[in-house]
Amino acid sequence: MHPDLNKAMPSNQQNERTLRDVVIVGGGTAGWMTAAALSRCLPHGQRIRLVESDQISTIGVGEATIPSIRAFNQLLNLDEDEFIRQTQATFKLGIEFVNWGKPGDSYIHGFGQIGRDQVVAKFYQYWLKMVQAGKAPDLEAFSINTVAPRHAKFMRPPKDMPNSPLSDISYAFHFDAGLYARYLRGIAERQGVLRTEGRIVEVQTNAQNGHITALRMENDELISADFFIDCSGLSGLLIEKTLQTGYEDWSHYLPADSAIAVPCTSSETLLPYTRSTAHQAGWQWRIPLQHRTGNGHVFCSKFMSADEAQAILMRNLDGQALAEPRLIRFTTGKRKRAWNKNCVAIGLSGGFMEPLESTSIHMIQTAIMRLLSLFPDRGFSQVDIDTYNAQNDEEYLRIRDFLIMHYKLNQHQDAPFWQYCREMEVPKEVQHRIDLYRSHGRIFRLGEELFADASWLQVMHGQGLRASSYHPLVDQRSEEDIAYFLSQVQKTIQKCVDVMPTHAEFIAATCVAEKVNFGVMPQTQRYGT
Repeated sequence: MHPDLNKAMPSNQQNERTLRDVVIVGGGTAGWMTAAALSRCLPHGQRIRLVESDQISTIGVGEATIPSIRAFNQLLNLDEDEFIRQTQATFKLGIEFVNWGKPGDSYIHGFGQIGRDQVVAKFYQYWLKMVQAGKAPDLEAFSINTVAPRHAKFMRPPKDMPNSPLSDISYAFHFDAGLYARYLRGIAERQGVLRTEGRIVEVQTNAQNGHITALRMENDELISADFFIDCSGLSGLLIEKTLQTGYEDWSHYLPADSAIAVPCTSSETLLPYTRSTAHQAGWQWRIPLQHRTGNGHVFCSKFMSADEAQAILMRNLDGQALAEPRLIRFTTGKRKRAWNKNCVAIGLSGGFMEPLESTSIHMIQTAIMRLLSLFPDRGFSQVDIDTYNAQNDEEYLRIRDFLIMHYKLNQHQDAPFWQYCREMEVPKEVQHRIDLYRSHGRIFRLGEELFADASWLQVMHGQGLRASSYHPLVDQRSEEDIAYFLSQVQKTIQKCVDVMPTHAEFIAATCVAEKVNFGVMPQTQRYGT
Protein backbone atom coordinates (compact mmCIF):
# COMPACT_ATOMS: atom_id res chain seq x y z
CA MET A 1 0.00 0.00 0.00
CA HIS A 2 1.21 3.50 -0.82
CA PRO A 3 2.28 5.27 2.41
CA ASP A 4 0.11 8.33 1.64
CA LEU A 5 -2.97 6.14 1.90
CA ASN A 6 -2.27 5.69 5.60
CA LYS A 7 -3.60 9.18 6.13
CA ALA A 8 -7.04 8.05 5.05
CA MET A 9 -6.92 4.76 6.90
CA PRO A 10 -9.42 4.47 9.75
CA SER A 11 -7.84 4.84 13.17
CA ASN A 12 -8.77 1.29 14.20
CA GLN A 13 -6.90 -0.09 11.16
CA GLN A 14 -3.88 2.07 11.94
CA ASN A 15 -3.92 0.74 15.46
CA GLU A 16 -3.84 -2.81 14.20
CA ARG A 17 -0.27 -2.23 13.07
CA THR A 18 0.80 -0.70 16.37
CA LEU A 19 3.09 -2.72 18.60
CA ARG A 20 1.15 -3.70 21.68
CA ASP A 21 3.73 -5.54 23.77
CA VAL A 22 7.43 -4.77 24.11
CA VAL A 23 9.63 -7.05 26.22
CA ILE A 24 13.09 -6.10 27.46
CA VAL A 25 15.28 -9.04 28.42
CA GLY A 26 17.80 -8.15 31.09
CA GLY A 27 18.00 -5.35 33.64
CA GLY A 28 21.23 -3.66 34.61
CA THR A 29 22.13 -0.27 33.20
CA ALA A 30 21.10 -1.05 29.60
CA GLY A 31 17.77 -2.65 30.49
CA TRP A 32 16.56 0.01 32.88
CA MET A 33 17.79 2.91 30.74
CA THR A 34 15.79 1.41 27.88
CA ALA A 35 12.73 0.81 30.04
CA ALA A 36 12.79 4.32 31.49
CA ALA A 37 13.17 5.98 28.07
CA LEU A 38 10.52 3.89 26.30
CA SER A 39 8.00 4.30 29.09
CA ARG A 40 8.61 8.04 28.91
CA CYS A 41 8.28 8.33 25.13
CA LEU A 42 5.96 5.60 23.81
CA PRO A 43 2.22 6.29 23.50
CA HIS A 44 -0.09 5.13 26.26
CA GLY A 45 -1.51 1.70 25.63
CA GLN A 46 1.76 0.05 24.67
CA ARG A 47 2.78 -2.43 27.33
CA ILE A 48 6.43 -2.64 28.37
CA ARG A 49 7.72 -5.54 30.43
CA LEU A 50 11.27 -6.10 31.66
CA VAL A 51 12.39 -9.63 32.49
CA GLU A 52 15.44 -10.15 34.69
CA SER A 53 16.79 -12.62 37.18
CA ASP A 54 18.34 -11.66 40.50
CA GLN A 55 20.44 -14.83 40.19
CA ILE A 56 22.27 -13.53 37.12
CA SER A 57 24.91 -10.91 37.89
CA THR A 58 25.51 -7.92 35.67
CA ILE A 59 28.89 -6.55 34.67
CA GLY A 60 27.89 -2.99 35.36
CA VAL A 61 30.02 -1.52 32.60
CA GLY A 62 29.77 2.22 32.51
CA GLU A 63 30.50 4.04 35.75
CA ALA A 64 32.29 6.82 33.91
CA THR A 65 30.32 8.77 31.32
CA ILE A 66 30.66 11.54 28.76
CA PRO A 67 28.59 14.78 28.62
CA SER A 68 25.83 13.29 26.44
CA ILE A 69 24.46 11.51 29.53
CA ARG A 70 23.07 14.84 30.67
CA ALA A 71 20.77 14.98 27.64
CA PHE A 72 19.47 11.51 28.46
CA ASN A 73 18.80 12.48 32.07
CA GLN A 74 16.99 15.59 30.84
CA LEU A 75 14.84 13.43 28.57
CA LEU A 76 13.73 11.56 31.68
CA ASN A 77 13.22 14.90 33.47
CA LEU A 78 15.63 13.95 36.26
CA ASP A 79 16.65 16.50 38.84
CA GLU A 80 20.45 16.52 38.50
CA ASP A 81 21.28 17.02 42.18
CA GLU A 82 18.86 14.27 43.20
CA PHE A 83 20.30 11.94 40.56
CA ILE A 84 23.80 12.61 41.93
CA ARG A 85 22.73 11.87 45.50
CA GLN A 86 20.89 8.68 44.49
CA THR A 87 23.85 7.29 42.54
CA GLN A 88 26.75 8.49 44.75
CA ALA A 89 27.94 10.42 41.72
CA THR A 90 30.78 12.85 41.22
CA PHE A 91 31.53 15.19 38.32
CA LYS A 92 33.86 14.44 35.44
CA LEU A 93 35.72 16.97 33.27
CA GLY A 94 37.79 14.49 31.30
CA ILE A 95 40.22 11.57 31.46
CA GLU A 96 43.84 11.64 32.54
CA PHE A 97 46.09 9.25 30.60
CA VAL A 98 49.21 8.25 32.53
CA ASN A 99 52.15 6.38 30.92
CA TRP A 100 50.30 6.00 27.63
CA GLY A 101 52.73 7.75 25.30
CA LYS A 102 55.73 6.50 27.23
CA PRO A 103 56.38 5.82 30.93
CA GLY A 104 56.18 9.04 32.91
CA ASP A 105 53.87 10.83 30.46
CA SER A 106 50.58 12.36 31.54
CA TYR A 107 47.95 14.25 29.62
CA ILE A 108 44.26 15.02 30.06
CA HIS A 109 41.67 14.46 27.35
CA GLY A 110 39.20 17.10 28.48
CA PHE A 111 35.66 17.68 27.36
CA GLY A 112 34.68 20.88 25.62
CA GLN A 113 36.60 23.24 23.41
CA ILE A 114 40.22 24.34 23.28
CA GLY A 115 40.92 28.06 23.06
CA ARG A 116 38.93 30.25 20.72
CA ASP A 117 38.71 29.35 17.05
CA GLN A 118 39.38 32.23 14.67
CA VAL A 119 37.69 33.12 11.39
CA VAL A 120 40.61 31.95 9.28
CA ALA A 121 41.75 28.84 11.19
CA LYS A 122 41.15 26.72 14.26
CA PHE A 123 42.74 27.85 17.52
CA TYR A 124 45.06 24.88 17.69
CA GLN A 125 46.66 25.79 14.35
CA TYR A 126 47.92 29.06 15.86
CA TRP A 127 49.12 27.11 18.85
CA LEU A 128 50.91 24.60 16.58
CA LYS A 129 52.85 27.39 14.89
CA MET A 130 54.08 28.71 18.22
CA VAL A 131 54.84 25.24 19.59
CA GLN A 132 57.00 24.50 16.58
CA ALA A 133 58.76 27.79 17.20
CA GLY A 134 59.32 26.82 20.86
CA LYS A 135 57.18 29.71 22.09
CA ALA A 136 53.98 28.15 23.49
CA PRO A 137 53.02 26.25 26.64
CA ASP A 138 51.45 22.78 26.57
CA LEU A 139 48.03 22.29 25.03
CA GLU A 140 46.39 21.76 28.45
CA ALA A 141 46.82 25.44 29.29
CA PHE A 142 44.13 26.44 26.79
CA SER A 143 41.09 24.54 27.99
CA ILE A 144 39.24 25.10 31.24
CA ASN A 145 38.36 21.40 31.19
CA THR A 146 42.05 20.50 31.46
CA VAL A 147 43.30 23.28 33.74
CA ALA A 148 40.54 22.87 36.35
CA PRO A 149 41.09 19.11 36.88
CA ARG A 150 44.79 19.65 37.58
CA HIS A 151 43.68 21.79 40.55
CA ALA A 152 40.80 19.48 41.55
CA LYS A 153 38.37 22.33 40.78
CA PHE A 154 34.78 22.12 39.54
CA MET A 155 31.64 24.18 39.03
CA ARG A 156 28.72 24.10 36.67
CA PRO A 157 28.86 26.65 33.83
CA PRO A 158 27.12 29.86 34.98
CA LYS A 159 24.13 30.86 32.86
CA ASP A 160 24.79 34.59 33.20
CA MET A 161 28.40 34.64 31.88
CA PRO A 162 28.17 33.59 28.20
CA ASN A 163 31.50 35.20 27.21
CA SER A 164 33.54 33.70 30.03
CA PRO A 165 35.58 30.49 29.72
CA LEU A 166 33.46 29.31 32.65
CA SER A 167 30.57 28.97 30.20
CA ASP A 168 32.70 26.44 28.26
CA ILE A 169 32.77 23.97 31.16
CA SER A 170 31.55 20.66 29.79
CA TYR A 171 30.98 17.86 32.25
CA ALA A 172 29.76 14.34 32.74
CA PHE A 173 29.54 12.07 35.77
CA HIS A 174 31.05 9.15 37.56
CA PHE A 175 28.29 7.13 39.19
CA ASP A 176 27.54 3.74 40.65
CA ALA A 177 26.04 1.83 37.73
CA GLY A 178 24.09 -0.49 40.04
CA LEU A 179 22.53 2.45 41.86
CA TYR A 180 21.75 4.17 38.57
CA ALA A 181 19.92 1.07 37.35
CA ARG A 182 18.00 0.90 40.64
CA TYR A 183 17.11 4.59 40.37
CA LEU A 184 15.86 4.22 36.79
CA ARG A 185 13.93 1.09 37.72
CA GLY A 186 11.90 3.12 40.19
CA ILE A 187 11.18 5.73 37.52
CA ALA A 188 10.27 3.13 34.90
CA GLU A 189 7.93 1.22 37.21
CA ARG A 190 6.14 4.43 38.16
CA GLN A 191 5.68 5.02 34.43
CA GLY A 192 3.99 1.65 34.02
CA VAL A 193 6.81 -0.79 33.23
CA LEU A 194 6.06 -4.28 34.57
CA ARG A 195 9.04 -6.16 35.99
CA THR A 196 9.11 -9.95 35.93
CA GLU A 197 11.73 -11.71 37.99
CA GLY A 198 12.93 -15.15 36.93
CA ARG A 199 15.02 -17.22 34.56
CA ILE A 200 14.22 -17.72 30.91
CA VAL A 201 14.45 -21.42 29.98
CA GLU A 202 13.26 -21.26 26.36
CA VAL A 203 12.94 -18.66 23.61
CA GLN A 204 10.20 -19.53 21.11
CA THR A 205 10.27 -18.42 17.49
CA ASN A 206 7.94 -18.36 14.51
CA ALA A 207 8.78 -21.24 12.20
CA GLN A 208 7.88 -19.23 9.09
CA ASN A 209 9.73 -15.94 9.54
CA GLY A 210 12.07 -16.69 12.45
CA HIS A 211 10.70 -13.88 14.62
CA ILE A 212 10.78 -14.32 18.38
CA THR A 213 7.28 -14.95 19.68
CA ALA A 214 7.56 -15.73 23.38
CA LEU A 215 9.76 -16.47 26.38
CA ARG A 216 9.08 -19.45 28.59
CA MET A 217 10.05 -18.87 32.20
CA GLU A 218 11.35 -21.35 34.76
CA ASN A 219 7.88 -21.38 36.39
CA ASP A 220 6.34 -22.24 32.95
CA GLU A 221 4.88 -18.76 32.48
CA LEU A 222 4.79 -17.81 28.79
CA ILE A 223 5.61 -14.17 28.01
CA SER A 224 4.69 -13.20 24.46
CA ALA A 225 5.36 -9.88 22.69
CA ASP A 226 5.51 -8.19 19.32
CA PHE A 227 8.99 -6.75 19.84
CA PHE A 228 11.96 -7.84 21.95
CA ILE A 229 14.92 -5.80 23.17
CA ASP A 230 17.97 -7.82 24.17
CA CYS A 231 19.78 -6.30 27.16
CA SER A 232 21.08 -9.67 28.36
CA GLY A 233 24.74 -8.65 28.32
CA LEU A 234 27.64 -10.43 26.70
CA SER A 235 25.68 -13.68 26.37
CA GLY A 236 23.29 -12.13 23.81
CA LEU A 237 20.48 -14.52 24.75
CA LEU A 238 18.12 -13.35 22.01
CA ILE A 239 20.30 -11.69 19.38
CA GLU A 240 22.94 -14.45 19.30
CA LYS A 241 21.89 -17.62 21.09
CA THR A 242 18.43 -17.54 19.51
CA LEU A 243 18.78 -15.62 16.25
CA GLN A 244 22.44 -16.53 15.60
CA THR A 245 23.21 -13.10 14.22
CA GLY A 246 27.00 -13.48 14.25
CA TYR A 247 29.78 -11.37 15.75
CA GLU A 248 32.45 -9.16 14.19
CA ASP A 249 35.70 -9.76 16.12
CA TRP A 250 38.04 -6.73 16.40
CA SER A 251 40.55 -8.24 18.81
CA HIS A 252 43.34 -7.96 16.18
CA TYR A 253 43.00 -4.17 16.55
CA LEU A 254 42.08 -4.04 20.25
CA PRO A 255 43.70 -7.14 21.75
CA ALA A 256 42.77 -6.62 25.40
CA ASP A 257 40.34 -9.41 26.30
CA SER A 258 40.07 -9.43 30.10
CA ALA A 259 39.54 -7.16 33.07
CA ILE A 260 39.86 -7.43 36.85
CA ALA A 261 37.50 -5.09 38.74
CA VAL A 262 37.46 -4.15 42.44
CA PRO A 263 36.17 -1.17 44.47
CA CYS A 264 38.23 0.44 47.24
CA THR A 265 37.91 3.17 49.84
CA SER A 266 38.18 6.72 48.58
CA SER A 267 41.29 8.87 48.66
CA GLU A 268 41.32 12.20 50.46
CA THR A 269 41.26 14.35 47.30
CA LEU A 270 38.11 14.01 45.22
CA LEU A 271 39.32 14.42 41.65
CA PRO A 272 36.91 15.54 38.89
CA TYR A 273 38.28 13.16 36.26
CA THR A 274 38.78 9.51 35.40
CA ARG A 275 42.34 8.22 35.40
CA SER A 276 43.68 5.62 32.96
CA THR A 277 47.17 4.33 33.76
CA ALA A 278 49.05 2.16 31.27
CA HIS A 279 50.68 -0.99 32.65
CA GLN A 280 52.79 -3.71 31.07
CA ALA A 281 49.99 -5.38 29.07
CA GLY A 282 47.01 -3.06 29.40
CA TRP A 283 45.75 -0.26 31.58
CA GLN A 284 44.08 0.51 34.91
CA TRP A 285 41.00 2.63 35.43
CA ARG A 286 40.32 4.76 38.50
CA ILE A 287 36.85 6.23 38.92
CA PRO A 288 36.16 8.38 42.02
CA LEU A 289 32.64 8.22 43.50
CA GLN A 290 31.35 9.84 46.67
CA HIS A 291 31.29 6.56 48.63
CA ARG A 292 34.16 4.62 47.04
CA THR A 293 36.60 4.45 44.18
CA GLY A 294 36.01 2.09 41.25
CA ASN A 295 39.11 0.35 39.92
CA GLY A 296 39.91 -2.16 37.24
CA HIS A 297 42.75 -3.53 35.16
CA VAL A 298 42.09 -4.17 31.48
CA PHE A 299 44.70 -6.53 30.01
CA CYS A 300 45.49 -8.98 27.23
CA SER A 301 45.62 -12.60 28.39
CA LYS A 302 48.09 -13.44 25.60
CA PHE A 303 50.67 -11.22 27.31
CA MET A 304 49.72 -11.45 31.00
CA SER A 305 48.05 -13.96 33.33
CA ALA A 306 44.98 -13.07 35.36
CA ASP A 307 46.94 -13.59 38.59
CA GLU A 308 49.61 -11.14 37.49
CA ALA A 309 47.00 -8.62 36.35
CA GLN A 310 45.22 -8.86 39.70
CA ALA A 311 48.44 -8.41 41.62
CA ILE A 312 49.25 -5.23 39.66
CA LEU A 313 45.77 -3.88 40.31
CA MET A 314 45.82 -4.60 44.04
CA ARG A 315 49.25 -2.95 44.41
CA ASN A 316 47.95 0.23 42.83
CA LEU A 317 44.72 0.87 44.77
CA ASP A 318 44.24 4.16 46.60
CA GLY A 319 42.76 2.48 49.66
CA GLN A 320 41.43 -0.73 51.15
CA ALA A 321 39.62 -3.14 48.81
CA LEU A 322 35.90 -3.36 49.53
CA ALA A 323 35.12 -6.63 47.73
CA GLU A 324 36.80 -9.61 46.12
CA PRO A 325 38.25 -8.83 42.68
CA ARG A 326 36.09 -10.00 39.75
CA LEU A 327 37.43 -11.36 36.45
CA ILE A 328 35.59 -10.37 33.27
CA ARG A 329 36.33 -11.90 29.86
CA PHE A 330 35.34 -10.18 26.62
CA THR A 331 36.01 -9.95 22.90
CA THR A 332 36.02 -6.45 21.44
CA GLY A 333 33.67 -6.15 18.50
CA LYS A 334 29.99 -5.97 17.62
CA ARG A 335 27.08 -8.03 16.38
CA LYS A 336 26.86 -8.21 12.60
CA ARG A 337 23.37 -6.76 12.96
CA ALA A 338 22.20 -4.93 16.06
CA TRP A 339 18.60 -5.24 14.83
CA ASN A 340 17.66 -8.67 13.53
CA LYS A 341 14.03 -9.56 12.72
CA ASN A 342 11.93 -8.35 15.68
CA CYS A 343 14.82 -8.02 18.12
CA VAL A 344 17.21 -5.15 18.87
CA ALA A 345 20.34 -5.63 20.96
CA ILE A 346 21.19 -2.74 23.29
CA GLY A 347 24.24 -2.62 25.54
CA LEU A 348 26.77 -5.44 25.80
CA SER A 349 24.48 -7.81 23.90
CA GLY A 350 25.15 -5.63 20.83
CA GLY A 351 28.91 -5.45 21.19
CA PHE A 352 31.80 -4.63 23.49
CA MET A 353 34.13 -1.65 23.28
CA GLU A 354 36.62 -1.49 26.10
CA PRO A 355 35.85 1.42 28.47
CA LEU A 356 38.96 3.44 27.65
CA GLU A 357 36.98 6.55 26.66
CA SER A 358 33.86 5.87 28.78
CA THR A 359 31.64 5.22 25.77
CA SER A 360 29.64 2.24 27.12
CA ILE A 361 26.69 4.14 28.56
CA HIS A 362 26.78 6.63 25.68
CA MET A 363 26.34 3.74 23.23
CA ILE A 364 23.37 2.46 25.23
CA GLN A 365 21.93 5.96 25.06
CA THR A 366 22.43 6.39 21.31
CA ALA A 367 20.99 2.94 20.64
CA ILE A 368 17.86 3.91 22.58
CA MET A 369 17.51 7.23 20.77
CA ARG A 370 18.11 5.55 17.41
CA LEU A 371 15.41 3.02 18.24
CA LEU A 372 12.98 5.77 19.18
CA SER A 373 13.64 7.57 15.89
CA LEU A 374 13.03 4.33 13.92
CA PHE A 375 10.51 2.72 16.24
CA PRO A 376 8.66 -0.01 14.34
CA ASP A 377 5.12 -1.17 13.94
CA ARG A 378 4.14 -4.77 13.34
CA GLY A 379 5.21 -4.49 9.71
CA PHE A 380 8.91 -4.23 10.69
CA SER A 381 9.96 -2.29 7.62
CA GLN A 382 13.27 -3.64 6.32
CA VAL A 383 14.49 -0.23 5.22
CA ASP A 384 14.05 1.03 8.81
CA ILE A 385 15.96 -1.97 10.15
CA ASP A 386 18.74 -1.50 7.59
CA THR A 387 19.01 2.20 8.45
CA TYR A 388 19.29 1.41 12.15
CA ASN A 389 22.01 -1.14 11.51
CA ALA A 390 23.96 1.14 9.19
CA GLN A 391 23.96 3.96 11.73
CA ASN A 392 24.89 1.58 14.51
CA ASP A 393 27.77 0.13 12.50
CA GLU A 394 29.14 3.58 11.68
CA GLU A 395 29.07 4.59 15.35
CA TYR A 396 30.94 1.46 16.39
CA LEU A 397 33.56 1.89 13.66
CA ARG A 398 34.35 5.50 14.51
CA ILE A 399 34.63 4.79 18.25
CA ARG A 400 36.75 1.73 17.49
CA ASP A 401 39.13 3.86 15.42
CA PHE A 402 39.47 6.41 18.22
CA LEU A 403 40.37 3.67 20.70
CA ILE A 404 42.86 2.13 18.25
CA MET A 405 44.61 5.50 18.03
CA HIS A 406 45.49 5.37 21.75
CA TYR A 407 47.24 2.03 21.34
CA LYS A 408 48.87 2.66 17.97
CA LEU A 409 50.60 5.86 19.06
CA ASN A 410 52.42 4.44 22.07
CA GLN A 411 56.19 4.75 22.49
CA HIS A 412 56.85 1.95 25.00
CA GLN A 413 60.12 0.26 24.07
CA ASP A 414 60.38 -2.77 26.35
CA ALA A 415 56.87 -4.29 26.55
CA PRO A 416 55.79 -6.90 23.97
CA PHE A 417 52.11 -5.96 24.26
CA TRP A 418 52.77 -2.30 23.48
CA GLN A 419 55.20 -3.22 20.73
CA TYR A 420 52.47 -5.32 19.09
CA CYS A 421 50.04 -2.39 19.30
CA ARG A 422 52.55 0.07 17.88
CA GLU A 423 53.47 -2.16 14.94
CA MET A 424 50.03 -3.55 14.12
CA GLU A 425 48.36 -2.66 10.85
CA VAL A 426 45.44 -0.33 11.54
CA PRO A 427 42.35 0.52 9.46
CA LYS A 428 43.14 2.84 6.58
CA GLU A 429 40.97 5.58 8.13
CA VAL A 430 43.13 5.58 11.26
CA GLN A 431 46.37 5.67 9.28
CA HIS A 432 44.97 8.52 7.15
CA ARG A 433 44.20 10.56 10.28
CA ILE A 434 47.73 9.98 11.56
CA ASP A 435 49.31 10.98 8.25
CA LEU A 436 47.06 14.02 7.87
CA TYR A 437 47.93 15.33 11.32
CA ARG A 438 51.63 14.55 10.93
CA SER A 439 51.87 16.68 7.77
CA HIS A 440 50.15 19.96 8.71
CA GLY A 441 48.25 19.24 11.90
CA ARG A 442 44.96 18.85 10.06
CA ILE A 443 42.00 17.11 11.68
CA PHE A 444 38.62 16.50 10.08
CA ARG A 445 35.54 15.06 11.73
CA LEU A 446 33.89 12.24 9.80
CA GLY A 447 30.14 12.72 9.51
CA GLU A 448 28.40 12.66 12.87
CA GLU A 449 31.12 10.73 14.72
CA LEU A 450 31.18 11.09 18.49
CA PHE A 451 34.66 12.53 18.97
CA ALA A 452 35.28 16.03 17.68
CA ASP A 453 38.52 17.67 16.51
CA ALA A 454 39.53 18.64 20.04
CA SER A 455 39.38 15.02 21.19
CA TRP A 456 41.51 13.70 18.33
CA LEU A 457 43.98 16.54 18.87
CA GLN A 458 44.40 15.89 22.59
CA VAL A 459 44.96 12.17 22.11
CA MET A 460 47.31 12.44 19.14
CA HIS A 461 49.42 15.16 20.72
CA GLY A 462 49.22 13.56 24.15
CA GLN A 463 50.46 10.25 22.75
CA GLY A 464 53.48 11.96 21.22
CA LEU A 465 52.44 12.43 17.60
CA ARG A 466 53.87 15.70 16.29
CA ALA A 467 52.85 17.73 13.28
CA SER A 468 55.76 18.66 11.00
CA SER A 469 54.12 21.93 10.02
CA TYR A 470 50.90 23.91 10.45
CA HIS A 471 48.13 25.44 8.35
CA PRO A 472 49.73 28.05 6.04
CA LEU A 473 46.86 30.50 6.54
CA VAL A 474 48.04 31.05 10.12
CA ASP A 475 50.99 33.05 8.72
CA GLN A 476 48.68 35.97 8.05
CA ARG A 477 49.35 36.94 11.70
CA SER A 478 52.76 37.70 13.13
CA GLU A 479 54.35 35.59 15.83
CA GLU A 480 54.09 38.53 18.23
CA ASP A 481 50.36 38.87 17.58
CA ILE A 482 49.76 35.13 18.00
CA ALA A 483 51.88 35.00 21.17
CA TYR A 484 49.81 37.79 22.72
CA PHE A 485 46.57 36.08 21.66
CA LEU A 486 47.64 32.79 23.25
CA SER A 487 48.83 34.46 26.45
CA GLN A 488 45.50 36.25 26.90
CA VAL A 489 43.55 33.00 26.46
CA GLN A 490 45.83 31.24 28.95
CA LYS A 491 45.62 34.02 31.56
CA THR A 492 41.84 34.27 31.29
CA ILE A 493 41.38 30.53 31.77
CA GLN A 494 43.71 30.49 34.79
CA LYS A 495 41.87 33.42 36.41
CA CYS A 496 38.58 31.57 36.01
CA VAL A 497 39.99 28.40 37.55
CA ASP A 498 41.39 30.38 40.47
CA VAL A 499 37.88 31.44 41.57
CA MET A 500 36.31 27.99 41.16
CA PRO A 501 35.57 25.89 44.27
CA THR A 502 37.20 22.52 44.67
CA HIS A 503 35.31 19.49 43.41
CA ALA A 504 34.68 18.33 46.99
CA GLU A 505 33.49 21.78 48.07
CA PHE A 506 31.03 22.00 45.20
CA ILE A 507 29.53 18.59 45.94
CA ALA A 508 29.31 19.33 49.67
CA ALA A 509 27.39 22.52 48.92
CA THR A 510 24.98 21.14 46.32
CA CYS A 511 24.53 17.38 46.10
CA VAL A 512 26.29 15.38 48.80
CA ALA A 513 25.01 11.81 49.15
CA GLU A 514 24.35 9.83 52.29
CA LYS A 515 27.28 8.00 53.80
CA VAL A 516 27.50 4.28 53.01
CA ASN A 517 28.52 1.62 55.50
CA PHE A 518 30.64 -0.99 53.73
CA GLY A 519 30.53 -3.51 56.55
CA VAL A 520 28.26 -5.67 54.38
CA MET A 521 28.25 -5.13 50.61
CA PRO A 522 24.75 -5.05 49.09
CA GLN A 523 24.16 -7.88 46.59
CA THR A 524 22.81 -5.44 44.04
CA GLN A 525 26.14 -3.59 43.98
CA ARG A 526 27.86 -3.97 40.61
CA TYR A 527 31.33 -2.93 39.64
CA GLY A 528 32.78 -2.04 36.34
CA THR A 529 33.87 0.83 34.28
